[in-house]
Amino acid sequence: MTTFQFMWRMMRYRPWLYLLDCIFWTLIHMSPLIPGLIALQFFNTLSANTHLNATLWGLIALLIMTALARVVVLLCGALADTLHRFTMSALLRRNMLERILERPGARAVPYSAGEAISRFRDDAELAEDAISWTLDTIGTAIFAAVAIAILLTINVKITLLVFLPLVSVIAIVQAVSNRLEKYRAASRKATGRVTGAIGEIFEMVQAIKVAGAERHVVKHFQTLNDQRRLSMVKDTVLTQMLDSTFENTIGLGTGLILILAAQSLGSSSFSVGDLALFIYYLAFVTDFAHLFGMMLAHYRQTKVSFSRMVTLLQGAAPGMLVKHAPLYLTKPVPEMLGPSVGAGAGLRGVGTLASPAVGAAKTTHTGTNTHPDNLVEVKGLTYRYPDTRRGIENVNIHLKRGSLTVVTGRIGSGKTSLLRALLGLLPKDEGEIFWNGEPVRDPAAFFVPPHSAYTSQIPQLFSGTLKENILLGLSEEQVDLQTAMQTAVMEQDVADLEKGPDTVIGARGVKLSGGQAQRTAAARMFVREPELLVCDDLSSALDVETERTLW
Repeated sequence: MTTFQFMWRMMRYRPWLYLLDCIFWTLIHMSPLIPGLIALQFFNTLSANTHLNATLWGLIALLIMTALARVVVLLCGALADTLHRFTMSALLRRNMLERILERPGARAVPYSAGEAISRFRDDAELAEDAISWTLDTIGTAIFAAVAIAILLTINVKITLLVFLPLVSVIAIVQAVSNRLEKYRAASRKATGRVTGAIGEIFEMVQAIKVAGAERHVVKHFQTLNDQRRLSMVKDTVLTQMLDSTFENTIGLGTGLILILAAQSLGSSSFSVGDLALFIYYLAFVTDFAHLFGMMLAHYRQTKVSFSRMVTLLQGAAPGMLVKHAPLYLTKPVPEMLGPSVGAGAGLRGVGTLASPAVGAAKTTHTGTNTHPDNLVEVKGLTYRYPDTRRGIENVNIHLKRGSLTVVTGRIGSGKTSLLRALLGLLPKDEGEIFWNGEPVRDPAAFFVPPHSAYTSQIPQLFSGTLKENILLGLSEEQVDLQTAMQTAVMEQDVADLEKGPDTVIGARGVKLSGGQAQRTAAARMFVREPELLVCDDLSSALDVETERTLW
């Protein structure tokens, strides 16, 4: 899709809001027409009279009323534009987030968190600006057309010279368009590297301090900032040079026009009022030329932003970025429908699939999916990482209800990849998965509570209370939180916390030990009472006695 197609789809998302915004800003940009005509009459009347008469006072009153009306329209336009701008960027962010949530969990975002945030924040905002600038361009273009039509009735030769700055502006933008795109792409890429590095540094503070690598990390961060500064300077300098070039070009053209207008002042067909009108309108007409030039430059830069956001869709059609979907800005967000928690067979009847740190990943378990005790059967499961082509190949698994299956193998043999491919966190290349004899079409959507729950190698915890991390949105009245914590061997740990389960554990569970974090993630899995428990190296940070009790 072209940049125009993206923008056209965005304009059509809320057409009435865009039209309302366009009407207000067209009125705002056209409002100087009336003061210009009033000035024409005022100076023509003043030149014929030596004192202020009723006509002149009436023109002054009309000018004040026009200014007050413009203030009211400006307030209405600001409200409409704020809502419209937010809607445009919110649509882009909503669609990018939807695509990320659709992707397999282990490959949802192809970049660092900082780089992804840069695209959500900066690139969506630039696209929002591009839509808003179209309103200013439309308004100033209509004003320029009407003003030029009025000026043509006064002096054709001088009015035609107004177009010279506009032609120069368009030529300049076309000459540097490729460089505009190149510098903008480089500055966005460098910004993403810096934001990504900031996130990594915050996540690895402890590792950096233990390794004594503070100086090296700071030096690396300074290098990234130097690269970003160089890219941003090039981008900003080129933009500012264009801006100043446009202003100077328009200023020279304006001076030439005023000189010609002053020379015509002595003729009977060119009055003082005509000169006042030319001077007043000329500023706004040349503003259109300046705005149009900057709009063309911004349009080329917006192409880069749309391209960066499309790559975040990871193979989806580019049109998904501007797909029309509800935003619920005023209405409550409808509750998402999904499988209810606790509908499974309970912990005593579950099947368990675990992956410890050692053993053989290619061990296969085969069986028939028609057996009444079968819970899960996998045939020929294959997944290869696109960049290395390594992974798992032709794995067969047979999990019986109530059984414990351990997948073992040396480091790097594919144990975690196997679990993720089974759960749909990685998109399988080949193979079939059956649940109670029925084929599973979409593993990522199916292997969630109450069917299945998963605890990863590295527990994912949030900056909230221990209870909130276990429940993650579930109502405490609907689940057995106490039993889940007891099953995870957390009774003593909870008792030692200052506020028990209501203790805030800090960002990423920083207040917990490694073993406590693992068992918190396990309790989160247990409280959902799934039929299938999937654990990836669940007890690597536990002491022998706690590990034995947990299992």
